[in-house]
Amino acid sequence: MIVDCFTHTWESADQLGRCIPSSGGRGAESAEGGIVARAGAGRHVAAAEPIGTTLVLGFRSRYLDANITNDHVASYVETRSDRMIGFAGVDPSEPKEAIAELHRAREELGLLGIAVAPAAQDFHPSDSQAMQVYAESARLKMPVVFHSGVFISTATKLEYARPVLLDEIARELPELKLVIAHLGYPWVSETLVLLAKHKNVFAETSWLLQQPWKAYQALLSAAECGVMHKLLFGSGFPHAAASHCIEALYSINHLVHGTNLPTIPREALRGIVERDALALLGIPGRGARPQLQASPAIPENDPTTT
Repeated sequence: MIVDCFTHTWESADQLGRCIPSSGGRGAESAEGGIVARAGAGRHVAAAEPIGTTLVLGFRSRYLDANITNDHVASYVETRSDRMIGFAGVDPSEPKEAIAELHRAREELGLLGIAVAPAAQDFHPSDSQAMQVYAESARLKMPVVFHSGVFISTATKLEYARPVLLDEIARELPELKLVIAHLGYPWVSETLVLLAKHKNVFAETSWLLQQPWKAYQALLSAAECGVMHKLLFGSGFPHAAASHCIEALYSINHLVHGTNLPTIPREALRGIVERDALALLGIPGRGARPQLQASPAIPENDPTTT
């Protein structure tokens, strides 16, 4: 079982509004060039081919004038419903509209979860109006993916991105499944505390796997905290392909080969890739799913795995 829990696809720069990074840092690419060209449906389909099930996330931000519409997501996944599941992009800074869109996404479009990014949507994660959106999502059994939005734009508000701000949501709505994107980077330690504290909180690994040393430190800390079973696989497409992320995950111990630094147990790494995220998040299967492809084998000649 391989489930990619974090991917996007879009067709034009207009859908991204002011989301294109402008600081010259990681991910700062021209809208008409790199990032938009890489995110098209054809490339997404090809990247998802080795994966059993791929979650495709919408995104809506009034603050950044961005809208990867839920109609776009629903239309895209509908023709691949045996392999793809759509999550609605909703903006809790507009609570009435968000709740209405939540119902439309679930009942008319067949989307099975929602995606939010407080820092990129200009709202405090546990704002009372946002809590109404989460409560309705919990009632509809739609898990919520929280994207920190750190690398989306210089306009994002980091004070709304910290994982610790999700603690109130997890406490007040224990039936709601929460997924923290990118292991909450750069606040990984806060994420690990939430994973240990709350049964309903999970985290996915995208973006981090492109930063090997950061990924090693984060995964080792997760193992030491006893929360590896709460980690879900994510590629972060279009920023990375799932196959590359799986290879990076299985190769993570090579960083410390020949040193006295601890390694991460190979079965724990395999667990991330093969974990049944759909069951953990309460997401029903769609259509007659094909036999899900087994994860790539861990290299037998890897001397650093234990």
